[in-house]
Parts: sequence; structure tokens; C-alpha cells
Amino acid sequence: MRLSRLTRSLPGVVNVFGEDVMVHGICADSRRVEPGDVFVAIPGVCADGHSFVGDALGAGAVAVIGELPLEALRAGRARDFSCVRVLDAREAWAWAWAAWKGFPSRDLTLVGVTGTDGKTTTVSLIQAVLRAAGLRSGMISTVKAMLPGEGAEGERWDEVDTGLHTTTPDPPAVQRVLADMVRRGASHAVLEVTSHGLAQHRVAGCAFDVAAVTNVTHEHLDYHGTLEAYRGAKALLFEGLEGSFRKPGVPKISVLNRDDDSYPFLLRHRADRVISYSAEASADVTSENLELGGVTRFTLCTPIGRVRIDSRLVGAYNVPNILAAASVGLGLGLRLEQIAEGVASVQGVPGRMERITEGQSFLAIVDFAHTPNALRQALSAARDMIDEDGRVIAVFGSAGLRDREKRRLMGQVGGELADVVIVTAEDPRTESLEAIMAESAIAAEAEGKQRGEDLLLVPDRGRAILRACELAREGDVVIACGKGHERSMCFGTTEYPWDDREAMQLALRGEMLDTLPTSTRGEAY
Repeated sequence: MRLSRLTRSLPGVVNVFGEDVMVHGICADSRRVEPGDVFVAIPGVCADGHSFVGDALGAGAVAVIGELPLEALRAGRARDFSCVRVLDAREAWAWAWAAWKGFPSRDLTLVGVTGTDGKTTTVSLIQAVLRAAGLRSGMISTVKAMLPGEGAEGERWDEVDTGLHTTTPDPPAVQRVLADMVRRGASHAVLEVTSHGLAQHRVAGCAFDVAAVTNVTHEHLDYHGTLEAYRGAKALLFEGLEGSFRKPGVPKISVLNRDDDSYPFLLRHRADRVISYSAEASADVTSENLELGGVTRFTLCTPIGRVRIDSRLVGAYNVPNILAAASVGLGLGLRLEQIAEGVASVQGVPGRMERITEGQSFLAIVDFAHTPNALRQALSAARDMIDEDGRVIAVFGSAGLRDREKRRLMGQVGGELADVVIVTAEDPRTESLEAIMAESAIAAEAEGKQRGEDLLLVPDRGRAILRACELAREGDVVIACGKGHERSMCFGTTEYPWDDREAMQLALRGEMLDTLPTSTRGEAY
């Protein structure tokens, strides 16, 4: 592809200098540049890509896209090269990859799901609804990517792992997967879109047709600064609907949660059609006659009729996720029977209220709940599962280098809703694990918990889960929250192998998963 063709697709181009060279690839990491690549110099938190232009040129880059003036980019260089100055290099990187892959999202009906909690579950539900309608579709979530099988008939889908701590993947991965979906004959795709992914332009160049939100609660304020800024990042998905590429016969649809504080804010953004859903108030899509238990049952009420919903997703908090998925299906013109069939087909989502069974006399659950709101929902659901004399034994922590206020809120929720609280590690990173745990413990104590009795601090997460299982008796629920499907935990700057589901399985056998640093090996206190 010629540089000029690539440049025409980029937003915010200030000026261009040099020959219209042939480009053989796009790279934002100077260590991976190959001859013929265009190097995108992205200013980062720890390093500025402009500092590595020389390395990229030395590796054979033929052009540079960056934010500095052309004179600064070219100053002192040993050879000539083509330059493109843009206002935002990260955004340009995303658009360049979309162009490089032929803008695959323009050949798909593209659904984006954002929110604080419930995104992965909602994406999985939407994907299932599309499949029930007989549509070849794909999805990208924090758990996995799913693509229609190549040349496959019927129910075959291929799964692709999306990594350890992956949220919304970077632009090369997003565009490659979307292009692969198109190549495999997909007509629809569903993307889980995080606030970081939106703020960092990871899905720039994606032509969304449906934007859906689960909720916007207290999370990621370490990055966004304020709840207003966090909400604004989520709103980028909805802002982009109006100006995105128009596909013949496909309207731009906004799906909003009437019960969430984000509703009036997101309602301001224009769409061809707005569909509201609510588990508590008046809306376009609602629920009636809710029954909770081993199966969640209710009547789905919509403008085109009613249908019975049976779902294996437990807990009242999953009802809004189902309503959001149904609203998307409704917007895409699917029949109510197809929506009900799709919801019923979802047996569960990895790491989301996932039951672990080793023949024990109590329930053992692993859940991804890592925000105060999600923890409240998970523990409330756990309370609905216990016997009359049963207890909820909760294991959770709070991440380092993230929103500090969340530590207090997590401890407060745990102290309020769990009978026994075990505070442990959850990606402390370079912060003091003991200090993080102490903040949650103090909040749990303020809710009446007593250290050494119904409040334990256990630094090693494997030992914490084992201790919870040792304490459990018939009729109890042991629930480990915060890691879910993830398969690593960060101490310092190192990712150590970790899996809550494996840890719970071992603990139920009286064993301990032992993959974390020796510094966490202290006893409970």
C-alpha cells in the first residue's frame, strides 16, 4: 500500500513530507520494525515513541507517523524518510490498521458493549442471541474471541484466547480479528469496549451500528481522574454512532439502561433509534414475574410482545444484562423466540459466578467482581443461595496502582454482606500489599467485623481460598471475587501464573495453589 493511500484514511493530518513510498507494514514498537514498515511514534506513559524514531529507521522503516513537527522528527537523521504529522498518533495508529485491513467493520453489523460491570456477560448473551437467529457472527470479549468456523456449517465456532489481563485489545489485534471474521463469512460482530479502549482509541476506525451500556459505577478513577471523565470516556462509543460509516439498511441504535445514572447523559447523543431497558422502572424493554433460584425466570416485555425467559445465569444482577442483550436483538430485528432461545443457550461465562465442584457439601464460586458494585451484586446473589443457617464466606482484594477509594468501598461491601471476610491479594503491583489490605480491613471492621474472628487478612491468595474452604460447612457459600477468568497476578512488575478456578479446585481437595511470590506466605492475621 502506498503511503498516500494510508494517509488519506488518517484523522488530524497536519502535514506530510517526502516521497510516496510503498509501505509493507505498520508498527508502533521500534524493536519489531521490519524493512518497509511505517513506524508510528506514540507518546506513552513510560516512554515516548518519538525517542525511538532512530531505532525504527535503523531497522528499515521507510516512513514515520508522529505528533512532533516534521523538522523535529527529521533533525539529525542520517537518511531521508517520509513523515506524516498528526494531532494524535495513537488515534492515527488505529485508523491506519483499519485501513490496512480494508476497514473490515464496514462489512459487518457491529455491536459495541461498554459499562463498568456485566460487559462480558452481555457480549456473550448477544452473541448467543445472534447464533440462535442463524446469523454467522463473531465476538471479542475479555475472556475470548469467537469466530465462525472456516467453511463450517451449523454450530461450529472457533475460540481464540484473548490473553491474561487483556481488556479491549490494541488496534492490530482488533482489526485482524474483524478481518478474519469477514473472511470467514460473518455478517455480525460484538465487541466488548472498555473505557481505556475508548480513551486510547483502540477501536477507532470501527464502524459501530449498535452501542449498548450496562452501567457506569465507581471504577478506573485512577486513570480517568473523576467519575465525570470516566463517564465521558464511555460516552465516546455513543458519540461515534452519528458520524460513523453508514451501511445500507442498517440504522444506528443506542441501547441504554434506564436504571443507571448514565441514562440522561448518554441520551443526549444522537442515534437513529434509542432503546431503553429497565429491571425497575418504565422502559421499552422490561421484566415481570421474576423468579430467582437455580434458574432465573421472568417475562420479557417489549414493544412487539412478550416472551418467557429461562436463564442459567444466577442472580438478580444478571437480569439487566439479559435485558440489554434482548434490547440489542430487538434493535436488530430478531424475533422474541430467537432472543429467548439464545439467552437459554448460555450455560455460563468463565469466571462469572462459576461454580466449582469437588463433591463438597457447600457451594464454591469464582467471580470476576472487582468493583464495589459488582462485589455487592455477587455477594447479594450468594446470600440468595445459602441455606437458612448458611453463611457467605467472601475472599477478595483490591488492585494496586488503581483507584484507592475502591479499597475502602470493597471492604465496606464485604463487611456488610458477607458473614466471613477474608482479605487477600489482587494484583498489588508495586504497592504494599499489606497497606492495601489494611484499608479494606478497616472498612470491614467499621461494618462490625472483628479481626481474627469473622475478618481475616491472608496475603497469599491460594492460602486465603484454602482457609475459606476449611472454614466452610454444609449450606455455606464460599465465593472468591476479583480474578475470575484471569490467569495471572501482578506483583511488582512481574505477572505470576494464577487461576482462581484452579486454586478453588485444589482448596476443595485440601491443597493450595502455590504460584505466588514467597513474600505473600505469611499466616492469617
